[in-house]
Parts: sequence; C-alpha cells; structure tokens
Amino acid sequence: MNMFATPEQFAAANKANVETLLTLANNAFASAERFAALNLNTARSILEDGLANSKALLGAKDAQEFLGLQASLVQPLVEKAVAYNRSVYEIASQGQEEVSKLVEVQIAELNKTLAAALDKAAKSAPAGSDVAVAAVKSAIAAANSAYDSVSKAAKQVAEIAEANVAAATNATVKAVSASAKAAPKKAA
Repeated sequence: MNMFATPEQFAAANKANVETLLTLANNAFASAERFAALNLNTARSILEDGLANSKALLGAKDAQEFLGLQASLVQPLVEKAVAYNRSVYEIASQGQEEVSKLVEVQIAELNKTLAAALDKAAKSAPAGSDVAVAAVKSAIAAANSAYDSVSKAAKQVAEIAEANVAAATNATVKAVSASAKAAPKKAA
C-alpha cells in the first residue's frame, strides 16, 4: 500500500516535515533566548543587589543594626530566587506546550493520511478484505485513544505539579518573611 499516490503528495509531505522541523528549531531558539535574557537580567540584579547590600551592611553602626539589616535583606533575596525559578518554570512549560501542540497537529495529519490511504486501499482491495481493513482502522482508533488518554494524564500531572510548585514557593516566601520579621525583634 503506497501512502503517496503522486510525486506532489510526497513533496507536500516533505515540505510539511521541513516546516515542522523549522518550527521546532524556532521554538527552541526562542526558549534559549528567553533563558539567556532571564539569566543575564538575574546576574545583573544579583550584582547590583550584592553591592547595595554590602554598602548597607558596611554602613551599620553596631552589631544590632548589622543583624537587623542582615535579616531584612534575606527576604528580598528569597523572593527574587522564587521569581527566577517561576520564570524558568514558565519558559520550560511554554516550550513544552508548544512542542505538544505541534506533535498533536502532526498526529492529526498522520491520522488523516492513514485514513485516506486505508479508504483507498479498501476500495481497491479484493472482496473479503473488509475485516482486515476494519481491524487496522480499529487498531489506529485504539492507538489514538491511548495517546489521548496519556496526553490528558500528562497535562493533569503538569497542572498538579505547577500547583504544588506555586504552593511550595508561596509557603517559602511566607516562612522567610515571618522569620525576617521575627529576627529584628530578637535582636532588639
């Protein structure tokens, strides 16, 4: 059974594959650019904050003020670390989502091509081969159903993981905030 009846169909399939590869490459480059920009901005911010924090700590008049400043500087650092991690997670999630959408489109196109090829084969097949064609169609439908189930389960796992990451980071920020507020009181 030949899936491509004409050279034009073969050329169109090759063109679609090249376009898919270009889309994947562009998505990868876009994610890499976003990661690079995030890392550059984060490094710049860390350097600027580090210098400002050092100046503030060096300007402390006594140990009590030094400890109070030190405690107050921890929370912004943790919040920035949490924001950085969220940004990394968002970039990675968006990249994965774009790839998933592309794969779904490719699978849909493959299913259309297979269905058309099967229909064509069924029309030219000898009498009595209907059972074989029906079995192949049933196998394809079962594979598609399994893919859909796995895809939905993976999306649910990703949503649960995202909710857990958000809850954990919020809890971390709250804990650091509470300890930062308590630290100056202990020093006083």
